[in-house]
Amino acid sequence: IPVFILAGLLVHCVFLVSIFDIYFSSPLVHGMTPQQTPLPPPAKRLVLFVADGLRADSLYELDGNGAPRAPYLRSILENNGSWGISHTRVPTESRPGHVALIAGFYEDVSAVAKGWKENPVEFDSVFNESKYTWSWGSPDILPMFAKGATGDHVYTFCYAAESEDFGAEDAAKLDVWVFDHVKRFFNSSRSNQTLFSALNEEKVVLFLHLLGIDTNGHAHRPNSREYQENIKQVDEGVKEIASLIDNFYGNDGKTAFILTSDHGMTDWGSHGAGHPTETLTPLIVWGAGVNYPQKVTSQFFEDNFLEEWKLENLKRLDVNQADIAPLMASLIGVPFPLNSVGTLPLEYLNSSALFKAESMFTNAVQILEQFKVKMSQKKETTLSFLFTPFKPLSASEQINFLKKIRLYIQQQKYDEAVSLCKTLINLALEGLSYYHTYDRLFLGLSIAMSFVGWTTYVILVIVKAHTNLTKTVPTNKKESTVLFYGFAAAGMIIAFFLLIQTCPWTYYIYCLLPVPVWYAVVKEIPVIQDLARNVLSLHIGQSIGFLLVCTLGVEILVFSFFYRSALTVGLLVFAGWPVITQLWIQAKTKAMIWTLLCVLLAIFPLMPVVGREPNIPLVIAAGFLTLLISFFSLACLCKSENKYRDNEDLKVYFYQMFSVALSTYVVSSTHNSLKIKQGLPVMNQIISWMTLVSSPVLLLLSPTFLFERLFSILLSLMSTYLLLSTGYEALFPLALFGLMFVWINMEQEALQHYGLSLKPKLAVLNFTCAVDITQFRQLHLDDVRRSFFFVFFIVTAFFGTGNIASINSFDPASVYCFLTVFSPFMMGGLLLLKVAIPFVLVSCAFEAVQVTTQLSSKSLFLIVLVISDIMALHFFFLVKDYGSWLDIGTSISHYVLVMSLTIFMMVMNGLAQLLTTQRLGLPRRTKHHS
Repeated sequence: IPVFILAGLLVHCVFLVSIFDIYFSSPLVHGMTPQQTPLPPPAKRLVLFVADGLRADSLYELDGNGAPRAPYLRSILENNGSWGISHTRVPTESRPGHVALIAGFYEDVSAVAKGWKENPVEFDSVFNESKYTWSWGSPDILPMFAKGATGDHVYTFCYAAESEDFGAEDAAKLDVWVFDHVKRFFNSSRSNQTLFSALNEEKVVLFLHLLGIDTNGHAHRPNSREYQENIKQVDEGVKEIASLIDNFYGNDGKTAFILTSDHGMTDWGSHGAGHPTETLTPLIVWGAGVNYPQKVTSQFFEDNFLEEWKLENLKRLDVNQADIAPLMASLIGVPFPLNSVGTLPLEYLNSSALFKAESMFTNAVQILEQFKVKMSQKKETTLSFLFTPFKPLSASEQINFLKKIRLYIQQQKYDEAVSLCKTLINLALEGLSYYHTYDRLFLGLSIAMSFVGWTTYVILVIVKAHTNLTKTVPTNKKESTVLFYGFAAAGMIIAFFLLIQTCPWTYYIYCLLPVPVWYAVVKEIPVIQDLARNVLSLHIGQSIGFLLVCTLGVEILVFSFFYRSALTVGLLVFAGWPVITQLWIQAKTKAMIWTLLCVLLAIFPLMPVVGREPNIPLVIAAGFLTLLISFFSLACLCKSENKYRDNEDLKVYFYQMFSVALSTYVVSSTHNSLKIKQGLPVMNQIISWMTLVSSPVLLLLSPTFLFERLFSILLSLMSTYLLLSTGYEALFPLALFGLMFVWINMEQEALQHYGLSLKPKLAVLNFTCAVDITQFRQLHLDDVRRSFFFVFFIVTAFFGTGNIASINSFDPASVYCFLTVFSPFMMGGLLLLKVAIPFVLVSCAFEAVQVTTQLSSKSLFLIVLVISDIMALHFFFLVKDYGSWLDIGTSISHYVLVMSLTIFMMVMNGLAQLLTTQRLGLPRRTKHHS
């Protein structure tokens, strides 16, 4: 069986990785020639302010008294410059946002896997094309543009990473740091001749990255006083810097200014997904070469922002975030970044029609260059008779377009030239996408075939090894040899075909995987025939009914990924299970408690996603409730007679209860301390980390009797979970554990009900007692339900308190007991731990069910594998790489979740065995009998 498990892990890893190759490989190509507008640019230098995490509405709306939040910027857009909304894409994180702004392309999802700090792919940027760039701000953002730059002309000045503290008194000091350093920089240049002459060159960029607003938004939410005060401070800072620079250059009118943001933020202080509060960011441009405000009488937008912001009469010019890179490039006359896919927003430019037409032509040629490189790459790796080119942009069409545009410019028909350029850009982008997704159907079908084959094979293994539906048939030597050679030949043909086309090595894995998988299935033909004979002899109505119930069950699970309320429906059906199967007749009290707990747990998926509004009193209540349950359970334990128990063991429970009480205190005192802006108390931080480390150790000291060990697991996990909770979710593990506890008892009754075994006393059952292999029974139809319950509870554990499938449902406040300084990997790890705790509870309960129902864990696990693979196949076809970015993000995370669920359940299974069976022995005092 280890071979089978290894094969399973391998196959699932391939399935998991395949989606990134099929849907989300890097779209960047290299080898284009830089394109530059042949006319002199309007500006010599550009100042870019990026206010990290600033929402469009927060900047543009008026406060309660009807006064602007940012008076200076408001006066700019009313009197001096152009304004609009910049639409960002998901993931709305700082790194992809800055790449879109400065390099002009949207980072593909493959960048996520490589971490945010480094460049997963080398890319060109406006900074790289400039003569000199000086930048000030966060150590998370600046270095990546310096690292990708050729030569030594991008200079960075960063503060220490420790300054990014969510628990700090005021994060606006990060912005003050930037403004102060820029002022010092210009003052020092007066006495430094080299620097002074460098600053007076053309094609200079100054980049100010302002992180305060983002940090304050995370810590206090965007509607807080801190966030709005920070906007005022940034406004004053921008005013000072703008006048400082104008004075430094003697008001020569050759400086262009841009203020924008990399992403917005939700009302509950997170970002990453595709909600409008996250994707709408402000854009204000003024200075050299920029249009003055354009008065209009009416303008139409689907949103109602213009009325709210009292800006109906000023023309609003919306852009996509990547359009800002070509705008910056044309303002200071540097080549457009090579990988940019932005379209130059001409309405921002205040220059001649010729300059606009030439710039647009440069933009079109630069995107067409990428298309040509992409096409030639695809052509080289495809057999000529199989290659289908992108028809609308064949070689002759390209020449046609370019000739026509050139002619229009010579005839001074600039508007026609511009509109033709836009058509060409759209076609080139379509073509880029066409070649990027060229192999998708072929790879998708290969993976789907492997999926179906693998699931069929697992079903055959279950039928063959764990049921008595088939009798063993001797295999025919000759037939199996022919089969083997047949499949080997097929594999070689596929490999040869891939070799001629010089495909990447991963394609070999995806295309060859179906061969061994289907070979394993076809080899079991006698089992399939036997099974078919058995199924046909059954009552046809029963078979169809069973299939329908199974399908409905899986569909409810798939549905619950999109609508959490589907879990509520499922739990209410579960509540009626004892009635439907008449189990309640033999165990009335247990059935009553089961129904009550199912209904109680069904409330959680209807609650709003966690972290929107912290509610610390609920966390404290959960702590007290845990202690109450513990005292009650301990009293029961002391009363019950168990000749195997040692009273020394009870000490462990008192330690664990003390740990829960301590956690409850730490949560309340930490959040009070942060409220009055005194940061995270060091003592609380030490206790939190010590609880995290000590709770698994205490757990392993407890006795391994079924109920005692499960009770110890609950106490241990609760002490950590409380520290990571901010609201009602603290009550979730308690309700879930209660239901799991009753589930173990109910399964016991079900066994008796179906006459499958006698009822052992649960109190004396021990996790470590080696179950006699001969006592394992064969699978029964009811075991399919058992496995389905397990998968359902696992999904409930996952989505019960909020859909973690979207990045923005994570609330950094959850980890404030452990750390407040921004550290994505540490915070991510703690949040994953929080998600895993309910998982562990369900896995340990499932382990107990296996012990009590005398089934080998392997056979139940195989059924679980089939259920989750069928779900995964659903999501494989539901993966999108188009539409709103929220849909894309969710579809990826759903597939990744279900795939990792299978891998994760294997790990959880092992972990549950460790947590339930292992025990650390402490040296005990020996008792002397006189």
